[in-house]
Amino acid sequence: MSDSTPPEQDFATTVSALETLVERLESGELSLEEALGAFEQGVKLTRDAQARLDRAELKVRALTEDADGQLRVAPFDQPPSASGDAPDDDQEQTPPW
Repeated sequence: MSDSTPPEQDFATTVSALETLVERLESGELSLEEALGAFEQGVKLTRDAQARLDRAELKVRALTEDADGQLRVAPFDQPPSASGDAPDDDQEQTPPW
C-alpha cells in the first residue's frame, strides 16, 4: 500500500478526519505546503465519503422501490407490504425523525 492510498476506514472515521483537517486549515498555523497537502487529503476523504453515501443511497432505493420502480414511503420498523395495496393513509406517514 502506498502513501497516496489510505487504508479503508468507516464513514464516521472519515468524517472525523475531515473535521480535524478543517480545524487545522482554519487555524492558520500550517505552511502553504502543509495546507495544500491537507487540502488534497481532504478532497480525497470527501470523495470517499460521497462515494459511500452514494452507495448507501442506491441500497436504500433498491430496498424501497416497488416492482414498477416507484419509491414508496415505508416506516423503517416495518417491511413494505408485498401486495402494494396499502391504504392511502400509509403513504402520507411522516418519517420518525
